[in-house]
Amino acid sequence: MSQSKSFAAKKVHFLNRWHAARAGRMRSRAVGFVSTPEPRTIGSYARGRQLLAGNFLFAGHLLEQKDADIWDLPPPNEEFTLELSGFQWLDDLAAVGDAAARGVAQGWLWGWIERYGRGRGPGWTPDLTGRRLIRWINHAIFLLRGSDGPDSDTFYRSLNQQTHFLSRRWQGAASGLPRFEALTGLIYAALSLEGMQAMAMPALKGLARECRTQIDAQGGLPSRNPEDLLEVFTLLTWTAATLKESGYTPSKEHLEAIARIAPTLRTLRHADGGLARFHGGGRGAEGWLDHALAQARIKTQQPDGLSMGFARLSAGRTSVIIDASVPPVGRASFNAHASTLAFEVTSGRRPLIVNCGSGRTFGPDWRRAGRATPSHSTLALGGYSSARLGSADPATGGEPLIEAPTHVPIEITDASDGIRFQGGHNGFVPTHGLTHARTLEMTFDGRGIAGEDMLLAMGDAEKRRFDLALDATKLAGIGFEIRFHLHPDVDATIDMGGAAISIALKSGEIWVFRHDGSQKLKLEPSVYLEVGRLKPRAANQIVLVGRAMSYATRVRWSLSKAQETAIGVRDLSRDTRNYND
Repeated sequence: MSQSKSFAAKKVHFLNRWHAARAGRMRSRAVGFVSTPEPRTIGSYARGRQLLAGNFLFAGHLLEQKDADIWDLPPPNEEFTLELSGFQWLDDLAAVGDAAARGVAQGWLWGWIERYGRGRGPGWTPDLTGRRLIRWINHAIFLLRGSDGPDSDTFYRSLNQQTHFLSRRWQGAASGLPRFEALTGLIYAALSLEGMQAMAMPALKGLARECRTQIDAQGGLPSRNPEDLLEVFTLLTWTAATLKESGYTPSKEHLEAIARIAPTLRTLRHADGGLARFHGGGRGAEGWLDHALAQARIKTQQPDGLSMGFARLSAGRTSVIIDASVPPVGRASFNAHASTLAFEVTSGRRPLIVNCGSGRTFGPDWRRAGRATPSHSTLALGGYSSARLGSADPATGGEPLIEAPTHVPIEITDASDGIRFQGGHNGFVPTHGLTHARTLEMTFDGRGIAGEDMLLAMGDAEKRRFDLALDATKLAGIGFEIRFHLHPDVDATIDMGGAAISIALKSGEIWVFRHDGSQKLKLEPSVYLEVGRLKPRAANQIVLVGRAMSYATRVRWSLSKAQETAIGVRDLSRDTRNYND
């Protein structure tokens, strides 16, 4: 199996290079733009200034070389090189926008064409070519200002060659975000460049098919990655706007996909405007989500139930987002996390409880650690995740999730003084015969959250498996930990006696964590894995440590603002759930 995957990866790489080289050999005439391109991508002024100062931060690695040509940098890994080849850094230089930034951008662009424009070298994959074309077209006026005729001809010829490459190879992009990037780049180029309009129709049909097959009824992607969903949403809204400006009508599938995604993104939006961080996704750039939703002008309300497999509780200034579905399967599982029933909490503009996040930019060990259940705010059995990582895939260097939960029943109902989420998963049944059940209740004012976690051996087969696991411990009990990872900006201290933990936010709010006393309460080190930083950020985590000794183990805890009467540990024993439903 691994040999066939390796052969398939080599075949795709060969085909990409063959088509790229063919495009590079084409005696393409220089073309121009049908109309003045409208910039849509938004960069960071601060990152642009850093680039001009010779600080190159890509894929989690920082190289410092003042006045260096970006293509002369010694790349620390392949991901660094590929990130350069997508030209997203062009957004940042355009955000600076002065003569110095333009000169650097022009030098690096024509440097890429000189080295790699003939179809050899990094960046000749459909998704990176689509990403690169979008940036070149968006910033064409910025790039061509002050350029002479030969430079302009070189620029247009390269656009022509890359467009021809994409027209032949976009189908080779992986389904999901990579293919949406490839198709968006091709449509952008076909509608913007003279003489390319014939290439638009096959791409538009391909985009309609992707919208129909990749965006599900909940408005989600198979990867269940919120940041990927925001990327796809942004690409679809950009493409729709470009089509309308060019006199075309977006397809029904295209518009319906935008309409399905918008309310899902609102579900995944925390109170501070950032995205929930699940399945490899980050919070997104500051203001990106709100800007994308505003540009789409879709007013559809958040749906009841789940959105892309996530549940949301919100009241007052507090939001709770819960991973309430099975993990991604198939190819989508190579970046998935074992995070079923994990949750995040944000109060106002301040994240409170988080998941550690994706460690992919910090190397394979951090990437693997970030995917494990203990890196999420949920329950884990000692030494076990709710899903196991399989062997590495030679085509991607990743590992799929296997033996993951297959059944995740949930219910969202009204509580006496708020809203209640109830859910369970069978991820620990194969190894220990135990189902994890979780209840979360939020008060109407958003100032109190009460939780209950249970480990249950449900049927006769599960009880026999639990007995075997318990015997293996010599009846010492099956160890478990319930983790609540805190954002690095939060200060936490254990109160006198160790019965509670006070959590101070930079906004001045104080939250208090309490539990029912049945388990040991600890405050331990944690990490916050954030793309764009050189190292993981130090943080803390609250941990409840216990042992399952019987067929039913229950732990109750609460989180409340200190200014009001504490909600305490509420009695959640009123059990109307049926986890066999």
